[in-house]
Amino acid sequence: MALYTTQAHVTGGRAGHGETSDGLLKVDLAMPKELGGPGGATNPEQLFAIGYAACFESAVRFVARKQKLPLEDAAVTATVSLLPNGEGFRLGVALAAETKGLDQAAAEALVSAAHQVCPYSNAIRGNVEVALSVKVA
Repeated sequence: MALYTTQAHVTGGRAGHGETSDGLLKVDLAMPKELGGPGGATNPEQLFAIGYAACFESAVRFVARKQKLPLEDAAVTATVSLLPNGEGFRLGVALAAETKGLDQAAAEALVSAAHQVCPYSNAIRGNVEVALSVKVA
């Protein structure tokens, strides 16, 4: 049984408009200038980066609580790249975690454990290369 389900509807693809079924997210979409588009609006890679960063940081905090670690704070920056893949495309991801309250070894172990429980990580494992890095404060 699902713990949570949501839905989004898009018309116009990368040059369109998207909305969630509850109306809380309404977003215009545009092809980025780097891909020959006009820019000026968000794109799927940006939305994926925001979602993955938020989900991964929550996984870091979840694992820290579960393991009773003295994590004081955390942040995650997700860098998502659109890469060529034969006739199509693929994604590449780099997750840069920042932690406070842990030493480097503990922070790296925490981020590695979070990568095993994060739903985004689990969804793309084996399909998308994800580079992890950790900075402690």
